[in-house]
Amino acid sequence: MKNQMISTHNIRVMFWIKFFGTINFIAPVLTLFYLERGLEATHILWLQLFWSGAVLVGEVPGGVVADRFGAKVSFLIGVIIKIVSIVLLIFAYDPWMFFLFSALNGFAVTFFSGADEALIYESLKEDSDHHRMDRAMGKIQSAGFVSMILAVLFGAYFAKDLEDKQFIFLLVLGVSFHLLEFILIFFVKSPSNTALYRENPFTQVGAGIKAIQKAPTLLLLFVNFTLVFIAADSVYEAFNQPIFTNAGLPVVMIGVVYALAAILGFVTSQSVGWFTGRFSRKLLMNITGALAVIGLLLSAIFGEALWLIIGAFFVLRIGQALRRPIYSQLKNDLIPSEIRATTLSLISVLDSAFDLIIFGLLSAVAFQGIAGILIASSIVALIGTLTPLQKKVRGRRMRKPSGAIAK
Repeated sequence: MKNQMISTHNIRVMFWIKFFGTINFIAPVLTLFYLERGLEATHILWLQLFWSGAVLVGEVPGGVVADRFGAKVSFLIGVIIKIVSIVLLIFAYDPWMFFLFSALNGFAVTFFSGADEALIYESLKEDSDHHRMDRAMGKIQSAGFVSMILAVLFGAYFAKDLEDKQFIFLLVLGVSFHLLEFILIFFVKSPSNTALYRENPFTQVGAGIKAIQKAPTLLLLFVNFTLVFIAADSVYEAFNQPIFTNAGLPVVMIGVVYALAAILGFVTSQSVGWFTGRFSRKLLMNITGALAVIGLLLSAIFGEALWLIIGAFFVLRIGQALRRPIYSQLKNDLIPSEIRATTLSLISVLDSAFDLIIFGLLSAVAFQGIAGILIASSIVALIGTLTPLQKKVRGRRMRKPSGAIAK
């Protein structure tokens, strides 16, 4: 990456914001925490529904705030709501409190979603380096893997007895790190080429909708990425802990497995430029999508084969680590600067709608157990993988003018 002032500064600051913002000490035992406090598998799926519903409601307002007042203001609002949601989780013992936590947590995400990508893309654009968006997002994403290595090792070891006081300590420790995230946000710099949108908010949203309509490839990219992401990340993340324990993995070792996957994810994120320099982005999206389908099927069919389960887990984690930055590059290349955050938020609205539909359908097969949920998820991932990444041009090919040299 070139040593450019605004892009280098914001990438560095966003790396640390990502580090402190994604650190989650209770992550390696979160599903077990839910189960210990009385939730059932159906409740856990409903948590995702409440989360996605809140994102659906909050994405457009979050994008409007970012385009009108800047990414810094949007980030500050988001982290405050996130801290409130975690404090609520500490005192949650009834299902409705968990659902409220999930909704607030999802709403908080909307103030980062779109705004972070818009900030980095415009920073790179100011330095004439926006073609390296996937590398920049890969570096920022890698911070989440670093924080995961530390959090999951400590969290799984500390909460190995699955006692309530252990869960509470991990949650309080997480809040303290989010307070550091709050402070770091003040160091974000706004690109000088970013003009804050001052039109009517409804006009702003309408402009975002038109931007999506003018780029049908954007919708195809979205479907391809989102269906695989929901199946291989959102659904699988909700159930991989009981999958591990059912296969015989001790709770304390879940943290070790998470940490190893985080190391591989970190290396993959840092190597996005190497991959895209040697293979087409389209090919990489197709390969990682296919691997997601295989990983979900293996987890469903061979639920008691521990080493196979762990291998599938690594495949899913590494594939998603590569897909996200590539998807970020491809979609941002198609979006206008002045409404970038709003347009990205509108895309996230579609993502939340897909979440609600897919998790609702998966709730119908929840009685089949985790294996049934994973098989259904593999079908969803397959549909996403088979979705073409660009619109086919119909009609006869244009004739070359006379004298043109064929390439």
